Amino acid sequence: MKRSLRNFVQALIAVLAGNIVYFLLLPRLPARAQHVPLRLDLGLVLDFFFCLVVFGIIKTVWRPRS
Repeated sequence: MKRSLRNFVQALIAVLAGNIVYFLLLPRLPARAQHVPLRLDLGLVLDFFFCLVVFGIIKTVWRPRS
């Protein structure tokens, strides 16, 4: 798989998985940590954080074959 395609697939998986985690936890989050559409708030930052963590896990685990 080409490097750019591999990076795209990894980023796509990270965004989808991070959003799934965020939306599964959403009912349990305090009101301040819930995202309001079209606003920059703590919920959006938290969602980005989940995506970033998943991306880091994917980059650590997914090693290209030689």
